[in-house]
Amino acid sequence: MISEPSRYYAVELQALPSRIGQIRRIVSAHLRHWQLDALVDHAVLGVTELLTNVHRHARPEKRCTVEIELLLDRLTVSVRDHDPRIPEAVACQDPLDVYDAGEELATSGRGLAIVGALSESWGVRPCGADGKVVWFTLAAPPPSTPVEPRADAVCVPLTDLSLPAYAPFPGVPLSAPADPAAAPALTPLLAPATALATARRVPAGRAG
Repeated sequence: MISEPSRYYAVELQALPSRIGQIRRIVSAHLRHWQLDALVDHAVLGVTELLTNVHRHARPEKRCTVEIELLLDRLTVSVRDHDPRIPEAVACQDPLDVYDAGEELATSGRGLAIVGALSESWGVRPCGADGKVVWFTLAAPPPSTPVEPRADAVCVPLTDLSLPAYAPFPGVPLSAPADPAAAPALTPLLAPATALATARRVPAGRAG
């Protein structure tokens, strides 16, 4: 059974060498799809060691379920099998130095020492009456922030610019600037003095 909601993947399989190589490629593809390329190597190595332990030690069968889940900034990888016995980590010197990333079927059983060395945390918990879950976590890098758009200023010499012709006033081309309008004639507010004197002259015969 395979289910694939967003940021979660689970697959049930028989922990056989041929299937371990397939699960490695599947886990790698999902992490790259989730843009977690930086975690691929450690996650693939960890799940390989957990599946190898099931292949070598689980009883009475090798059936198990692999789960990977990204929650906030933490990636959890777990393997659930049907053997209730709790494994113990065995210390080894430089466990990561003996890992060959190109090894197609890693079944050497280096186990929990490598898982503990590569992970941020790990653990084992019982699962029902006849099983257990071995898990480890990796710190996920923050999502890449989108690049904010910016405006770049480009300086262009004025000689390279092609500007359209325009007129300062409608209907008047640049080559013939508009003449200033003639000043309107001013009407005098007061009549000339001679006109006033004529208007005030007394008619003949009414003097005295």
